[in-house]
Amino acid sequence: MIMNKDDIKKVIPHRDPMLLIDEVLEMETEKSIVAAFYVEPSREIFKGHFPEEAVLPGVYTVEIMAQASDILILSCERYANKIPLFIGIDKVKFLSKIKPGDTVEVHSEISFEKAEKAIVTCSAKVYNDGVLACQGDVTLAMR
Repeated sequence: MIMNKDDIKKVIPHRDPMLLIDEVLEMETEKSIVAAFYVEPSREIFKGHFPEEAVLPGVYTVEIMAQASDILILSCERYANKIPLFIGIDKVKFLSKIKPGDTVEVHSEISFEKAEKAIVTCSAKVYNDGVLACQGDVTLAMR
């Protein structure tokens, strides 16, 4: 493990209940990251999505991809201490369910950067027990 939750809080501004990365397992600065998130069954969201067959909402999965990308980007010296603003998603596909009690692993890599505008796109994939659950591109503006 490269970063635990306390280390992550030093890099990104998110806090519970919206901090959706528990640890960083691997990171190649300015290139790629592998992070993990445990889907705690007691999360409030599962009371309504869906009580009879709980599943993590897709927007949470996209947010997991964005937060892993935030950590990667904010770990670059030029973006340190900036606020990451989620400005776009593209090519997102949901391929399998993520349920309470699962631990997902997100792999994200920088795929495009417009440095003069501090805009970065990352291509991300979320795996659940080794199975691809979601993939897509997230674009963030560092402000």
